[in-house]
Amino acid sequence: MSIEILPATGDRFDDAEVALDSGDGPECQCQWWLLPNGPWKEASVSQRTELFRAEFRDARPPGLIAYVDGEPAGWVRVGPRTAQPRLARTRDVTASTTEPLDDDDVWAVSCFVVRKEHRGEGLTAKLLDAAVSAARDGGARVVEGYPLDPTAAKRSSNQLFRGTVSVFEAAGFDVVDRPKPDRALVSLALRD
Repeated sequence: MSIEILPATGDRFDDAEVALDSGDGPECQCQWWLLPNGPWKEASVSQRTELFRAEFRDARPPGLIAYVDGEPAGWVRVGPRTAQPRLARTRDVTASTTEPLDDDDVWAVSCFVVRKEHRGEGLTAKLLDAAVSAARDGGARVVEGYPLDPTAAKRSSNQLFRGTVSVFEAAGFDVVDRPKPDRALVSLALRD
């Protein structure tokens, strides 16, 4: 099995759509962390798709796409936390982070999608490693994640779009806080 993880650039939008074709990905279009609750509920799937497509025209890719044997297999959103405005409105984040909410040097790894046929192959961990590298290359000082802990409360695979605590800890992240037994805010310092 050959795995390659590449930036979500404009020429890869169709590949991102294939990668998101699992769980809630097709409906969400990875817009959950970008839209306030009202606009999120009001937006149609086609409107979310167009918002997602517009991100691919930006200079900074909104995430990374994993390819297994040349086929799109997974997705991770990574970028400055300030570019994901719902995070600054999420109580679990605002009450738990030790970082200023307006700091562009704090990046967030906020969403994972792995297609059903590729689950259990360690792809989430590989996507996280690549996301940390992308954050480092992008000038991040700190990378945060907001994973769930399925050992504390049973979760469906769709609910694990934030990742799991164990995957983040295995990648060197520290648990900063547990706002709820099954939720964590994790952090990895890349530089002082």
